[in-house]
Amino acid sequence: MRIRMPRPLRRLFIPVVVRAWPMARLWYRTWGLRLDGRPDDDVWYFAYGANMHDSAFRARRKMQPAEWRIGRIGGYRLRFNLDGRPIGRSAPANISATPGHEVWGVLYRISRRDLVRLNASEGVPGPRYRPIELNAEDNVGNALTAVAYMAAGNDQDGNPSLRYITLLREGARKHGLPDHWIEHLDAVRHAE
Repeated sequence: MRIRMPRPLRRLFIPVVVRAWPMARLWYRTWGLRLDGRPDDDVWYFAYGANMHDSAFRARRKMQPAEWRIGRIGGYRLRFNLDGRPIGRSAPANISATPGHEVWGVLYRISRRDLVRLNASEGVPGPRYRPIELNAEDNVGNALTAVAYMAAGNDQDGNPSLRYITLLREGARKHGLPDHWIEHLDAVRHAE
């Protein structure tokens, strides 16, 4: 049974769910997701889209990571195959399993409670993004398990808005992602 509620009601409901861990588990279960662990457990979150930029991750989503590292996931490809707003003029980032490819981003260490808050800001649980656990690697080769968001996207990629791709480019530069990845982001055409 999935509970759909209007956005204003959801904004009131989510803070209560985050504070009451048994309610959060029940909320996730209604969407077919598991919420394991304790609220204060540390988890790694892999940001490959706008959350690489501090204005999105720290300012708008109010996340305060305990630590961050440059990271990558192998076997995935960065795509812009979701419908953004306005439809047809903006395509948010997504990842899809693609052997032989890799995606670079920022690994943030946050609490599981903060991950639930971040999930809510990304519409999770919900019909679009799903959190997935991935094998990630930081820039010095340490293996980590990280949570990232993935959605069932369109078959063909669209173009991100200029504002959106600028967030990715600036976030990648600020966090010191490799030059080849920044060149890859710079080559992405934005919607007109």
